[in-house]
Amino acid sequence: MSGAADPDDEELLARVFLSRVLEPGDETGGRWVRELGAREVVRRLRGQGAALPGVSGQRWDGLLARATRAEPRRDLDIARRAGVRFVAPGDPEWPGQLDDLGDARPLGLWVRGRPSLRMWALRSVAVVGARACTEYGAHMAATLAAGLAERGWVVVSGGAYGIDGAAHRGALGAGGATVAVLACGVDRPYPRGHTELINRIAEQGLVIGELPPGDHPTPSRFVQRNRVIAALTAGTVVVEAAHRSGSLVTARAAQRLGRHTMGVPGPATSARSAGVHELLRGEAVLVTDAAEVVELVGDMGELAPVRRGPVLPRDLLEPGARRVLSALPGRRAAGAREIARGAQTTPEDALARLYELRALGYVERLGDGWKLTRQAIVSVRGDASPC
Repeated sequence: MSGAADPDDEELLARVFLSRVLEPGDETGGRWVRELGAREVVRRLRGQGAALPGVSGQRWDGLLARATRAEPRRDLDIARRAGVRFVAPGDPEWPGQLDDLGDARPLGLWVRGRPSLRMWALRSVAVVGARACTEYGAHMAATLAAGLAERGWVVVSGGAYGIDGAAHRGALGAGGATVAVLACGVDRPYPRGHTELINRIAEQGLVIGELPPGDHPTPSRFVQRNRVIAALTAGTVVVEAAHRSGSLVTARAAQRLGRHTMGVPGPATSARSAGVHELLRGEAVLVTDAAEVVELVGDMGELAPVRRGPVLPRDLLEPGARRVLSALPGRRAAGAREIARGAQTTPEDALARLYELRALGYVERLGDGWKLTRQAIVSVRGDASPC
């Protein structure tokens, strides 16, 4: 995973500066960065040169006022002390699928947690839905998330009350991986009632967002946060949503990006499922469990007996991942705690590494345990005998 950000990297400092000035999803600002480069945009916003095109004089004045308060080195220092890093396009940890957002692509992401965001995003599914959900909706979200986690998929959601929280808890309860995408600074969990949950996600998974440290959520930032959830994942599952639910914004963004869109049906009389049913009448696919989700978003034949191609050479793995890989028994499954002892690390770090190794094809999850794939045994152990 990426190390600490270099406080002397001018491109990084420029993007941190802009994350304080431009709102998430600002396509005009994104076009400026694409055409002129982040450093030139910062120079103009500091009053050195002509105003940039495409905005009114009033809005430009507002951006200049914001720019006077931007202190990128201070933001990076606050983030570092909170255990947060800034990941920008071009960084080895940057998830390339976010580039599909075009000029609405994030300037960068603030990331809290140990795992590599790029590796975890490779096999991720969004599970979203109503804040004011029913017991049925919470049960379906938690069960679906647990099933996805048990199959080696990362569950992504927004950290909110209702379906989001149920999905995160379901994944965590299954010993799986989950990512919370926030509409505020990742150093200040929101909603406050989910502080304990979001802190737990940061310890066992990832908490990410576009807003710099200390920034607060607004209605428009929640809407823009949803495009990141949609772009980051292979597909979006909606569990309960009324006609005007924000989770439908995520689903429609997924459709525009060519991602899979799925819905869990509810009672025909339930207003809280009316938005899901509207999606299902369109291009969304009806799903009722994790197996049906994986059948849609996974590799062709993923539910059939596994036949894997070549894996990446062991030497390309980071030292921490190599230690975890070496700690796996050759002929049986082992739990994360046993593997952690063998790798001389914590269970949380071992679990993060195992999900990275899963994305690379080295390991597979079997119930509560992890086991080497056959190709990994051949590659890592040099032993072609059956396991």
